[in-house]
Amino acid sequence: MRTSPTATACLLAALLAGRPADAAPARFVIDPEHTFVAFMVSHIGYHNLLAQFLEVKGSYVFDEEARTLTDLSVTIDPASVFTNNAKRDEHVRSQDFLDAARHPAITFVGTGAEPTGFDTGKVTGDLTIRGVTRPVTLDVRLNKIGLYPYVDNYVVGISARTTIRRSEWGMTYGVDNGLVGDEVQIIIECEAIREKQD
Repeated sequence: MRTSPTATACLLAALLAGRPADAAPARFVIDPEHTFVAFMVSHIGYHNLLAQFLEVKGSYVFDEEARTLTDLSVTIDPASVFTNNAKRDEHVRSQDFLDAARHPAITFVGTGAEPTGFDTGKVTGDLTIRGVTRPVTLDVRLNKIGLYPYVDNYVVGISARTTIRRSEWGMTYGVDNGLVGDEVQIIIECEAIREKQD
């Protein structure tokens, strides 16, 4: 599900970049027009349903020179889920799954980051869905970091993946009878923009 995992991933991406830009720490903000948080889950075993959250926001403070990050926070609106079927969207928003009416935010707060290679690493954080908070680890790949070609923005671009068991967040509908898979693959493609300094 929406594992807001998006901002954390962006942070690690910058962490792995290894290319200092400014001496001072800077805030990076997720670009909603170039960020996708999706999930994939088995549908009765026939195929894997691919769905997306349309409203994601978040930011973090990152010091490229010191290689430190702080104040990471990502929020996803569970009511923004899109599965390409209006009736199914409403079911996913219901108490059987995300319970969006009673829990109007999915959050991810980063707790750590560890490089595993030149452009790869792991980001850990606390994922809260339906009021339940559990630790999650994302596998992250840095795609690119630098000035954007069309506008004067300094951008970090990453891809991140993880798999969770939705039953651990209280979403047990369809697990026992195999209607909906328990394992949910989370897919994140994210760009984050460094805030301009005055």
